[in-house]
Amino acid sequence: MTRLDVRDVPPVNRHPTIHEQFDALEPGETLTIVNDHEPKPLFYEFQAEVESFDADGYEVERVGPEEFVARFPKRER
Repeated sequence: MTRLDVRDVPPVNRHPTIHEQFDALEPGETLTIVNDHEPKPLFYEFQAEVESFDADGYEVERVGPEEFVARFPKRER
């Protein structure tokens, strides 16, 4: 599992950084993202554009007022 805290990444760089990390995963692995808001736009972006994203396995949990942990699984081949 790869964990990426993007809270300190400038907003304009967050999605490219996340896509880069996700692309580096092996099939069946999961990218766990820590963010300051629920990453719904990112979920929809992945669902529409990333064929290897397993949308059914996506999970998000609010841990604190500005801490959301989202899991973006990569499909098995």
